[in-house]
Amino acid sequence: MGNSYAGQLKTTRFEEVLHNSIEASLRSNNLVPRPIFSQLYLEAEQQLSSLEAGSRADNEEEEEEEEEEEGSESSSPPVSYQVKPPPEGCCTTDGFCQAGKDLRLVSISNEHIEVPSGFLLVGAKSPNLPDHLLVCAVDKRFLPDDNGRNALLGFSGNCVGCGKKGFCYFTEFSNHINLKLTTQPKKQKHLKYYLVRNAQGALTKGSVICWKGAEFRGRQSSASTCSSTLFQLPESSGLSGSTSSEPLPPANPSAPAGTQQTAAAVDHTPSTAAFSSAVYNGKESPKKQLMKNNLSALTRPSVLGTLTNSGPPKKRHKGWSPESPSSTETWNLQLNPQASNRIKNDGGSLSSLPHSALVGPTSSPVVGSGEPVSVPDNLMKICKAKPVIFKGHGNFPYLCGNINDVIVSPLLYTCYRNSQSLSRAYEQYGASTMQPISEEMQLLLTVYYLVQLAADQVPLIEDLEQIFMRSWRESHLSEIRQYQQAVPQAFPQVPSQVTPVTSAQLPWLAGLAASSCNDSVHIIECSYSLAEGLSEMFKLLIEGKLMKTNYVVIICASRNRAIDSCIVITGKYQARILSESMLSPSDYQKEVNYQLVTGKVETLGSFFSTLCPEGDIDLLLEKFYQENQGHISSSLSSSVTKPTAVNGAGAAVCTSYETERHQIRPFQLAVAQKLLSHICSIADSSTQNLDLGSFEKIDFLICVPPSEVTYQQTLFHLWHSGILLELGLEKEHLTKQRVEQYVMKLDAEAQIKFKIFLQNSMQNPHTLFVLIHDHAHWDLMSAMHSLYPQAELSTGLVDRLLNCREVKEAPNIVTLHVTSFPYALQTQHTHISPYNEIHWPSSYSNGVDLYRENKKYFGLSEFIESTLSGHSIPLLRYDSSFEAMVMALGKRFPRLHSAVIRTFVLIQHYSAAMMAVCGLSQMKNYTSVETLEITQNLINSSRQCPSGHGLMVVLRIPCIPLAAVAYERLYNVRERLALEDNFEIILGNPNSGITIGKHFVEQLKIWQKIEDVDWRPQTYLELEGLPCILIFSGMDPQGESLPRSLRYCDLRLINSSSLVRTSLEQELGLAAYFVSSEIHTEKAVVNDVLESDPEKLSSTDNEDEEIATEGSASEKRSPMKRERSRSHDSASSSLSSKASTFCTESSPPQALSNSTEEATNNYERQKQKVDKGAQTTISKHLPPVTEQLDMKQNIKSTQVSITSSSSPPFSSSSSSSAPTHNSFILQTSQCSMTKASKQPPIVFLPKLVYDIITSTDSSGLPKSSSLLPYHSVMWASSFRPLMSKMMTCTEQSLYYRQWTVPKPIHMDYNNRNEGRMDTFHPRRLLLSGPPQIGKTGAYLQFLSILSRMLIRLTEVDVYDEEEININIKEESDQYYHQPGDMWPDLESFKKMPFDYTIHDPKYEDASLICSKLQTMNSEDRSMSRRQEDMYTCRQTTRMRLSKYAAYNTYHHCEQCHQYMGFNPRYQIYESTLHAFAFSYSMLGEEIQLHFIIPKSKEHHFVFSQPGRQLESMRLPLVTDKSEDYIKSPTFTPTTGRHEHGLFNLYHAMDGASHLHVLVVKEYEMAIYKKYWPNHIMLVLPSIFNSAGVGAAHFLIKELSYHNLELERNRQEELGIKPQDIWPFIVISDDSCVMWNAVEVDCSGDRKSDYTWTERNVSLKQILQHIEATPNVTHYALIGMRKWSSKTNSAEIKDPFSCCHVHDFLMLNVDLTQNVQYNQNRFTCDDVDFNLRVHSAGLLICRFNHFNVMKKQIAVGGQRSFHIKSKVSDTPVSISPAQYICAPDSKHTFLAAPAQLLLEKYLQYHSHRFFPLSLKNYSHPVLSVDCYLNLGPQIAVCYVSSRPHSLNISSSGLTFSGLLLYLCDSFVVASFLKKFHFLKGATLCVICQDRNSLRQTVVRLELEDEWQFRLRDEFQTANAKEDRPLFFLTGRHI
Repeated sequence: MGNSYAGQLKTTRFEEVLHNSIEASLRSNNLVPRPIFSQLYLEAEQQLSSLEAGSRADNEEEEEEEEEEEGSESSSPPVSYQVKPPPEGCCTTDGFCQAGKDLRLVSISNEHIEVPSGFLLVGAKSPNLPDHLLVCAVDKRFLPDDNGRNALLGFSGNCVGCGKKGFCYFTEFSNHINLKLTTQPKKQKHLKYYLVRNAQGALTKGSVICWKGAEFRGRQSSASTCSSTLFQLPESSGLSGSTSSEPLPPANPSAPAGTQQTAAAVDHTPSTAAFSSAVYNGKESPKKQLMKNNLSALTRPSVLGTLTNSGPPKKRHKGWSPESPSSTETWNLQLNPQASNRIKNDGGSLSSLPHSALVGPTSSPVVGSGEPVSVPDNLMKICKAKPVIFKGHGNFPYLCGNINDVIVSPLLYTCYRNSQSLSRAYEQYGASTMQPISEEMQLLLTVYYLVQLAADQVPLIEDLEQIFMRSWRESHLSEIRQYQQAVPQAFPQVPSQVTPVTSAQLPWLAGLAASSCNDSVHIIECSYSLAEGLSEMFKLLIEGKLMKTNYVVIICASRNRAIDSCIVITGKYQARILSESMLSPSDYQKEVNYQLVTGKVETLGSFFSTLCPEGDIDLLLEKFYQENQGHISSSLSSSVTKPTAVNGAGAAVCTSYETERHQIRPFQLAVAQKLLSHICSIADSSTQNLDLGSFEKIDFLICVPPSEVTYQQTLFHLWHSGILLELGLEKEHLTKQRVEQYVMKLDAEAQIKFKIFLQNSMQNPHTLFVLIHDHAHWDLMSAMHSLYPQAELSTGLVDRLLNCREVKEAPNIVTLHVTSFPYALQTQHTHISPYNEIHWPSSYSNGVDLYRENKKYFGLSEFIESTLSGHSIPLLRYDSSFEAMVMALGKRFPRLHSAVIRTFVLIQHYSAAMMAVCGLSQMKNYTSVETLEITQNLINSSRQCPSGHGLMVVLRIPCIPLAAVAYERLYNVRERLALEDNFEIILGNPNSGITIGKHFVEQLKIWQKIEDVDWRPQTYLELEGLPCILIFSGMDPQGESLPRSLRYCDLRLINSSSLVRTSLEQELGLAAYFVSSEIHTEKAVVNDVLESDPEKLSSTDNEDEEIATEGSASEKRSPMKRERSRSHDSASSSLSSKASTFCTESSPPQALSNSTEEATNNYERQKQKVDKGAQTTISKHLPPVTEQLDMKQNIKSTQVSITSSSSPPFSSSSSSSAPTHNSFILQTSQCSMTKASKQPPIVFLPKLVYDIITSTDSSGLPKSSSLLPYHSVMWASSFRPLMSKMMTCTEQSLYYRQWTVPKPIHMDYNNRNEGRMDTFHPRRLLLSGPPQIGKTGAYLQFLSILSRMLIRLTEVDVYDEEEININIKEESDQYYHQPGDMWPDLESFKKMPFDYTIHDPKYEDASLICSKLQTMNSEDRSMSRRQEDMYTCRQTTRMRLSKYAAYNTYHHCEQCHQYMGFNPRYQIYESTLHAFAFSYSMLGEEIQLHFIIPKSKEHHFVFSQPGRQLESMRLPLVTDKSEDYIKSPTFTPTTGRHEHGLFNLYHAMDGASHLHVLVVKEYEMAIYKKYWPNHIMLVLPSIFNSAGVGAAHFLIKELSYHNLELERNRQEELGIKPQDIWPFIVISDDSCVMWNAVEVDCSGDRKSDYTWTERNVSLKQILQHIEATPNVTHYALIGMRKWSSKTNSAEIKDPFSCCHVHDFLMLNVDLTQNVQYNQNRFTCDDVDFNLRVHSAGLLICRFNHFNVMKKQIAVGGQRSFHIKSKVSDTPVSISPAQYICAPDSKHTFLAAPAQLLLEKYLQYHSHRFFPLSLKNYSHPVLSVDCYLNLGPQIAVCYVSSRPHSLNISSSGLTFSGLLLYLCDSFVVASFLKKFHFLKGATLCVICQDRNSLRQTVVRLELEDEWQFRLRDEFQTANAKEDRPLFFLTGRHI
């Protein structure tokens, strides 16, 4: 690896001078980058690289054939050529001459053809017959010699068909043989090959005719666009194909004529593969030509723009013209290279193709140019590998001979071409100034890159792309900066073409770079063509001169033409990896299967048997079995079998085994809430894609991959979550069959279950169905591209089901994709909006622990972190001895797939390790330290626990046939060693359940306390504590979770040639793990003796004891700092160094003597500290030994087992002795499973994967992150920025959305609408989080809280408060009505006294209104009242909305869509604005109101005929009766509640016709109209914008009375009496939500006995009931109770009350004509109005059997009034004491209405004006003509000054104060003199201005009885323009 160029460069003076001179020449041009040496080659950071997924086609269409068809030495555009019409009657068929004779080579190859002397047979190519050669005889003088020279100009030829001779012009000849050309006929272009006779005498195609310069034609460099098309197979193969092409963008119009058009189509950037895609050795794919006419089928413009290069095109293509730069050539995607991308069906997508076709076909030789190159016969035999040839620049020669032993790939060529096309991101700098990186520089950079690679590394295409990108950026940095600063000119100057590295310099520089790498890169320079270089390379290979060489770079460079190049991978390791990476997963499986079935692997087995000096392992095993049959089983299994037997007898058992209860962790709850908020935001958006208000319940279906274990695991989670019962989907007695209805395995039977799901969703529109797609990255195959739908239905199933039209269009289905690897769902064509992605939150933010978790998650980043130096123990490792053996065997058996070799070696290692542990110590030499460690800990684990708990080892073997072989072999070895009761071997196949032995099932049942006789484990989680090797097979893990007893995750056999990010991360995801975060911090006390020999502490056994968490004991014990360069090969770490000594063949027994003796001594010393019981346990665990050496080694390992208890002591119920200070304690019951569950598993990786995972790029991101994210996507451009380490999940998503596109086989491929953003599905979400972190629990919790939210949406908080002041109401024995009366009796009602006391709980802090009756018992009022400044929330209760509820704007249902005006079938309702004016004398001016009337509501109004002027609102008659009609118009004043106001009365009115008018302020008109387009609006004049509710009530009443007059006049003309017009209106609060009726049953024996029930009824029923009241027009106000859950019988005993009414009332506008609401009021205006109405002698009736529920609404209403300073905008809290001030003072003025300040001040500080009144309820304040709230501690007495008004008798009352508020002319001095006041009583007079204040004092003669002082004058804290109110206070004399 460490090839430092700097170190080698300066070894001699000559090289230094040479280097400096070259560098100087490079620097001589201003556009040249800084020296590329220092930039890339001398960088300290090594470009670690390795192989990646072969995502290119196994076949690519070569350009050579077309170049030969179309090549032209002319640089001008093609001239259109008119073909001379053929003579009449002649033959015009392609392939025949005009005489009708067949000229095709295939037809006449065996015929005898006479060839005149001096003539040669040649093959001509017809553009119409690309697959045929036409035979011609041509005079050889007119053909070139071998050097391409000496051909005479002109032509002479004969037709071999009809025999016609003497054609002197090629034009004439081409007409005769029907070439039908569209361009000027040229012999050089159409005469292609010499024809020769083979051994059988048949005429065949020979070498290419070497026309001068033909093979050196400038190729179409970056000018060509590579159009990608799916490989189309021969029809006989039975596979269906599909094509697509990507045309070029239009030509750049500003490019000068003749300039070369450059572009690249992003969609075909070779995907991430290592240089790993084969073509059919360059031959066009079968039937390719059939596709040529269909290439425009699925097209879209390329993402990249066009570039111009100065200079003419070097070659033109067929169809090229100045107008159209697009090329008709295509190139084929590889037959799906990689796993999930699969034009595959794992079953065997390519079974019809011969195996050789995938590696190198025998039948299709490479079509090349120049002389052919013969591949030597014994190449593979000699080289032990197939060389992989990567085409580079220029033309590639024709290969012939043994082409099966080489592989040709176009990947590098494509990379070069794509790197010469600039991305859109750089177009802004100007296409002319930004030149792409030159070909010479590309090749030089490639050489530098290869030089840096270590011997065990494989080139990675991403690395090369990034190097090109960085180099290009560096070279254009100055231009980019200049361009950003300067204003671009209209015609930027085109710089002269510069070449940083000339073709002459190139071989020198390449050779110089390669000189430093010990021949790992060999440069071959050829002067004529690549053919000679390839020939030389093959010769060197055969001669064995390239043994040390991994890469051969062949360069053909010349000054006067472009370079040709290719790179040959000759390193055995690299060539093997790259060639294997070209196989698709299904082909990989087939290849392995083929090798197993045909017995090719038997050579491997026989080789293994020769390694063992004692003979075959099987013979050793058999011998061992025979010798030890009797006693070994008892000794080995004693630890397992005995405890099980004594459990019943009450012996100590392991108490550490506990199954985790289902509980939601804080993280899962946070994620569930994030999901819920996303659902709510979809519902809240204006698009109305999700109407949450219309759903009543939740249903769901979980889709999982077709893995039986994953399916059972999901069922298990679902069962234990209790979600089905919580959602009400199932009843208490849940069966497994019922649970299975909610989980769907994506297999052949899925469609039936899915159909039922769809039917349910259609039949239940009010149920929200959540479709959860778990493990969502698993199958993203497009259903259209499934090659074998019959063979494997599951392929493309996700697309067929989840993307079907029914799911997309159903308004009640939400799709949630859940995955750990979301990358494939984050492409340019994804269905999921970036706003609908939910990422698992990080646990830390700025060092703060966001979620308190008692467990720590170990995922990929934590595993990588553990490999850094300074950490206690690396969790990721590789096994160098295993890798070395695999590499050696790979060279010995080149034709065997490396997966087969790796598997057989590993099985051998496991077998030998098992034998070694069982006493065959010689077998330690035939395993690796790592495998021995795993096996020892596995076998010993169950002995360390009294209950027999043990460890799990996962052995990952992706290839199912190999997994079966491994299972069989290990099972056999285990049986021979009598270990069948010690641990289980389980074959985990995704398609089947788990099978384990009966003995182990019984153990699991005991541990888990299961009594079911038929129970079998169905998930891996249920194997917790079982000592076992789980052979985990299947190409991809499918979401299976592993138990906490997992200790080792052996991934040494994963397919390391298939490297894409998803594949790598999901393999490592198997080991993801939660460990308890409460790690014991105490370090173990290490004995002095043991510290003196630290290596002993780190022997193999001790590995299992260390906790891989910082701060654990193992960190203290680690003998050295672990550095990445060596520590992660655990063979080289201290822990294995000692063990490796006795595992190497060379070490004699004496080598161990010292350490063994020392170990024995330690053991002796240690033994004294251990009690005897424990000591016997040790000896019992020792296997039988035969040699002293083995005895010593066993003693040593046992000793280390003892010392290992120095790790933090985990709780155990049967410790044999208590810990003592400063010594090691032997705990015989140290349960391995318990320890395993407290530390993450150890993961073993292939070296190649390990290097990728642990290396980082320049941004610090793991190398694996920059790999292609998924098999079925590809990079949109080579010119993409690097991902950054600082990227959040969201930023990564946006990166992939910008830089990846799906391949045609991806299900999102067709999801694109150019230039539009509506490709996202509105109800589709993506949840991503690390593997095994708890996503299932999170989405189940999400379902739970979503269900609760839906229930919450159908619930409201309603006020639930008892009526106040009940104790003040005088109990009367007289009842005016019976409890069961339906309506009040008018005469009886008139006799009822009016109850002045306010009982509405919202007025709890309002002043008590005194009447004479109440003065006696009101003393205790203060005791029950709260303090004025003490604010407590009003009491509410949660109520489920009934079907008669009123709703806000969030409710949408089918029934009320039209009512609301949101029905999608209709346009938004049109409305018209109508002015309506009337005069009102009290205001002294005309009032102008505006109505907004929707078209649908115009029938409620009367308009004048000619001008459509609004005349009146229609009113019904008193006598009208209709079941579906509400007579009273309803007015709802509202402010600030356009969303939350309950204006949807459709359901409350039970669909009855009614007139509903919203009364809104002018500034809110637009927003209310937007939310309620179908409601009538009454818009108040702008002068009322800052007014309170009193103004709205005032105008409603005045308008209604005015309208009543208009209607009476209008209908009088129709003969209707004025008194017959309906006089009532309803005034309703905007928070009335439901209405109830009390039904009284008086069927008891006595009259006073009754029972009552309350039920929810419609508002329609209540209003119709009230409207039907006898003599209803005699009542002025009718109201109802406010609902309370605490209502008692006494309150409803009298069905009617004469008292205050609030919130919802019917107002008789006729009777109350002369009683007005006070338009200035903000609070208590209804109390004020009630008192006025009563004093006017009018009846107020409250129906006690009806009540209204009021919803708590947190916004709008009174809360919309904010009192703030007028001077500054900064919000400062202003206390009510500051609301008034002295006139003319410098007090801060407030921006609030004067009336509001007055009311608020009096509410909180009236005791300043009325000190005597405080808590003096016997002496109230006299309030004349108004009720103002003076606070709860002051009582008021209301009197009206109007003549004939009803007032309380005040004869016995003495008042403590007098309040005169804006008193009118009815208040006179004589009226006031009737009342008596206490001495010192206070007076407060309030007027509009100071002048009227003085006039009032004079007019009412107040100075006679009241004393005034100048300082007693105040005003509200308003500026003069805001018209403050003025106060004058005085004292009674």
